[in-house]
Amino acid sequence: MRSAATALVVQNSAYGEPGRWAQWLAEGGVGMEVVRADAGEVLPERLEHGALIVLGGGFLPDDDDRAPWLAGARALMAQALEGGVPVFGICLGGQMLAQVAGGKVAGEHGEPEFGSTALTLRPEAADDPLFAGLPQRPTAIEHHVDAIVRLPEGARWLARSERCPYQAFRVGEAAWGVQFHPEAEPERIVRWSAARLERHGLDRAELHRVALRADPAAVAVWREVALRFAALVHGHDRGAPQDGAPT
Repeated sequence: MRSAATALVVQNSAYGEPGRWAQWLAEGGVGMEVVRADAGEVLPERLEHGALIVLGGGFLPDDDDRAPWLAGARALMAQALEGGVPVFGICLGGQMLAQVAGGKVAGEHGEPEFGSTALTLRPEAADDPLFAGLPQRPTAIEHHVDAIVRLPEGARWLARSERCPYQAFRVGEAAWGVQFHPEAEPERIVRWSAARLERHGLDRAELHRVALRADPAAVAVWREVALRFAALVHGHDRGAPQDGAPT
């Protein structure tokens, strides 16, 4: 049995690593067991961790032909939802949460988003365990062409952006999905395909400069969210509700 203060992290691409969340969760007393599923590492069949984090990647949640490990990741997501285990899904991981819980995801839907992007918190975020009290318009790094087109029934819709409505949501009491990348540093942008960005009329160097300017404020917001998630993991371990952010 793994430690209840350890999160299973499913990595779906070479460059989609946990990033800053590894440090921030460690600050909150939560470790990570990262499985490089994209590199052939085998996911466990049963979730025996205190939390599940599914990272981003260039696939749809059910793109099993190109990424056969996704079926196992979806099974773990379903187990987490059934057991009330804390979940945080990022980009592909957020889309997977939406799909497993009954929502819908569409490939190459709407306008793509790349680089630092302004988000707007919705009123439902005011009493959310992770998003309550955050700045009304935080920024976060985006990197997606696919999108959630329908949230699961009963989900709490927490944040949107100008181009993509479903930027953050919660399913039940302990499962969050986000379309953006709260874990990513601006330096990740310099590894993106310049040719791909140019096809969308974007300059990689400029995206990097904008993200660097926005980074100090973004760090403060998403570090707080990560610490709140860590506290929730410990609260779930104790079998008690989590009623506030760490100080």
